[in-house]
Amino acid sequence: MLPTIILAATFGLFAATSLQAGVQIRFIEGAPKDRFVLTNVGTCEVEASTLKIDLSQSAGRLIFDVAENGAGVEVYQPLEFVEGVDALRQLPLVVDGQNTIELEITSLAIGDKLAFTIDVDDTIGQREITVTGSEIEGATVSFADADETNTATFTSEALVNVTTKDC
Repeated sequence: MLPTIILAATFGLFAATSLQAGVQIRFIEGAPKDRFVLTNVGTCEVEASTLKIDLSQSAGRLIFDVAENGAGVEVYQPLEFVEGVDALRQLPLVVDGQNTIELEITSLAIGDKLAFTIDVDDTIGQREITVTGSEIEGATVSFADADETNTATFTSEALVNVTTKDC
């Protein structure tokens, strides 16, 4: 009986792991730079796809503050890739005050990360320069390839998992 339980537990772990195919995006509040970290947590290489982060539905109505004297408050920080930039087809353009960014991914291997820093400000809170997980809650991430588009929503833990297609 014990080997059956171990086999069932092992199978359950395998099944749960295989269901996590996709990418995970984590938002990390920082001063003066906030960080987004995209990790390929799936079982397949991510290829020829577009990942869009859309802050428009976030609880704090977040925006990117990338220019002095722009839409944000106090400190601004331009977009800077700190890991995995070679996974992109081209560098995205971010205009001050916009609430979306699109990353055109050519190839991101299993377990690899793509990370960038930028300043994110809220537009309805009392502390616009500090963004909490609850303020990014509701923001969406869409993952699109030639076949389909999948969208998921940031949680109050500043984390989102988006499913990608199987290998």
